[in-house]
Amino acid sequence: MKPRFLKLGYFAWIVVPFGVWITYQSAGLPHAIWSYDWIDQGQSMDPFAHRYYTRCRFVGPYGQFELAARDGRCGWVRFFSEEDR
Repeated sequence: MKPRFLKLGYFAWIVVPFGVWITYQSAGLPHAIWSYDWIDQGQSMDPFAHRYYTRCRFVGPYGQFELAARDGRCGWVRFFSEEDR
């Protein structure tokens, strides 16, 4: 008969904090989009016009990061580590 404290189900909760720690170690902390620049192709300030973004600024725990847009688009969240400064 196995002792009760050695059930695998009792240790299943460890998966979530371990997953958060692995994500932090591999990708860093999340930074949200703060501002962006785009090419005005004559659409002026039409909110429904297609825009081609050129620069994206992300703000988060490690400060702000300004990057070139990928394929004319900016994501809502990017992950940065302290070494990316």
